[in-house]
Amino acid sequence: MQDTRALALTFEVSGLPPVKTEALSIFAAGHRQATRVRTLLQAALAAAQHTGWTPLQGPIEVDLVLRCPPGHRTADASTLLGGVCAVLQDKKRVTSIGLAHLGVLVDVALFDDDRQIRRLSYHEEPAEDFSYQVRVAAVPAEV
Repeated sequence: MQDTRALALTFEVSGLPPVKTEALSIFAAGHRQATRVRTLLQAALAAAQHTGWTPLQGPIEVDLVLRCPPGHRTADASTLLGGVCAVLQDKKRVTSIGLAHLGVLVDVALFDDDRQIRRLSYHEEPAEDFSYQVRVAAVPAEV
């Protein structure tokens, strides 16, 4: 039987991505990144439901394209990538804090663990308003 699962998922999100800049989990209730986390999770959920996506378990790549007014980036690339990757991995392993405030969004995961990441890419494009594009894809097996 042929495996028909999608091996790449790309979606758009309005606003700014969540940033990971401190030891406090961005999933904590009331965290200053909470709105950005929820927005990313809602966009990922819609894209996953539309395509029938199931979380990837093997090596992956993550691409992030930030669109922003020239000279108005709000964080460095590493904190933007860190925030996006933390939000899109399986959150069930986060046991030190309660996640009930996320409701059904707690189950949104595009991959199991950020240790799966083999390739990361980031670039910026000029735009009038902040938005971003996320792409998560399986990395082809090496021959």
